[in-house]
Amino acid sequence: MTIRHTLSQLARVVAVLTFSAAGLTQAHAADFNAGPLEINDLWVRGSVPGQTNGAGYMQINNPSGASDRLVSAQSEASTRLELHTVLTENGVAKMRQVQGIDIPAKGSAKLAPGGFHIMFLQLTGPFKQGDLIPVVLKFEKAGEVRVNFTVKPSTYNPGSSGAHSHGGMKH
Repeated sequence: MTIRHTLSQLARVVAVLTFSAAGLTQAHAADFNAGPLEINDLWVRGSVPGQTNGAGYMQINNPSGASDRLVSAQSEASTRLELHTVLTENGVAKMRQVQGIDIPAKGSAKLAPGGFHIMFLQLTGPFKQGDLIPVVLKFEKAGEVRVNFTVKPSTYNPGSSGAHSHGGMKH
């Protein structure tokens, strides 16, 4: 085996590893970023006739060593947005407004049915499947970021194993 042949093989291996690493990076790229925060899987359910409110869900990852907090959201898709959670009191699930949602250092916050969510109050128009709903999220440290929530079917329920049941409460 000649040095030229060995170098040629080495160059091919380096090229394959480089493309593989690039593919892995792209596969794990965040949908949106706010400073070090990675915001993924943003969605809302489509509206049904007569529905005046909606709820937004997402995953926020924080790979940094400093915690942060989601403190507010704004959108022209509704008159008002509030941060909410669902609490169970005496066996009854109830939505409650919260002043912020903590994103721990080297951790994450999942906004999901039956837990934390962004409440769209008094929709300015129905959420139609396939549309994108623009929202500005405001974080205590990372600042503001413009994101888009994808409108899913009105019956959409990811991972509907029942583990996050909230007494049939729809939001």
